[in-house]
Amino acid sequence: MGKTGGRGDFEWVYNDQPHTSRRKEILAKYPEIKSLMGPDPQLKWVVSAMVLTQLLACYLVRDVSWKWIFFWAYAFGGCINHSLTLAIHDISHNVAFGNKLAKWNRWFAMWANLPIGLPYSASFKKYHIDHHRYLGGDQLDVDIPTDVEGWFFCTPARKVLWLFLQPFFYALRPLIVNPKPLGQLEILNAAVQLTADLIIYYLWGIRPIVYLIAGSILCMGLHPISGHFIAEHYMFLKGHETYSYYGSLNLITFNVGYHMEHHDFPSIPGSKLPQVKDIAAEYYNNLPQHTSWIRVLWDFVFDDSIGPYARIKREYKLSKQQ
Repeated sequence: MGKTGGRGDFEWVYNDQPHTSRRKEILAKYPEIKSLMGPDPQLKWVVSAMVLTQLLACYLVRDVSWKWIFFWAYAFGGCINHSLTLAIHDISHNVAFGNKLAKWNRWFAMWANLPIGLPYSASFKKYHIDHHRYLGGDQLDVDIPTDVEGWFFCTPARKVLWLFLQPFFYALRPLIVNPKPLGQLEILNAAVQLTADLIIYYLWGIRPIVYLIAGSILCMGLHPISGHFIAEHYMFLKGHETYSYYGSLNLITFNVGYHMEHHDFPSIPGSKLPQVKDIAAEYYNNLPQHTSWIRVLWDFVFDDSIGPYARIKREYKLSKQQ
């Protein structure tokens, strides 16, 4: 398989990310793909139904015992919250209301953020732009683990711990690797989120708050859905930095598994990415792909050749001044 990147250092490359050239080539051959770009009119309704479902769940768990709070947080609520983080991912590309109504997308992302329990959407948007523009960029793409993570989390037990703590690393890593000034949208995001949390606490007590936040943390950590974090860009095959997954979990994750297609065409909503694969099948069918996110997690933990260091990195000259 030619796997690498388990211990020692990242895989440094000195060429541009592959998505830019493939996007141009596919659009030249299949210009009809442009018609898939733009907002998804169903997204706002799907997301709103998920938010309201979680608000109903808050009411239902208000008197539940603590052991059941954590059970339902992991088995149900956290799955919805993780899915909402992926809706926020889609919304960050303005596919809820389109580029002409960019601010509506930012506000709607805050609505999608409410069940997560902690402010997330505005900061995610700010850093996710860099992830696409500077994929694998040293000190720019905060999706890349730090050297300390790569050095320390290199045994099966430590990698399990790293997976469990993944939401904390995703929250703290940007502040260390590429700190940016706090923006007005982030302040608004925090204020809206705190207000919603206080209203829920006032109405139904502390249990619903724990249900929401515990679900978010647990299901973004060691959970089958979280396999997508590893599957997307960790180098399971030498030289390949993005992978797609076409399995059934895409049904509850806004097709985030179609990750090769997403990086090729980030302005196409997740709901339409399967059409990209169908139209340009010869560009995707023969690329390495994952068949199971659970298998991804298993291999990540127990394969010595895979770990936090199993990422492609590149330098982007002068990018920080742009």
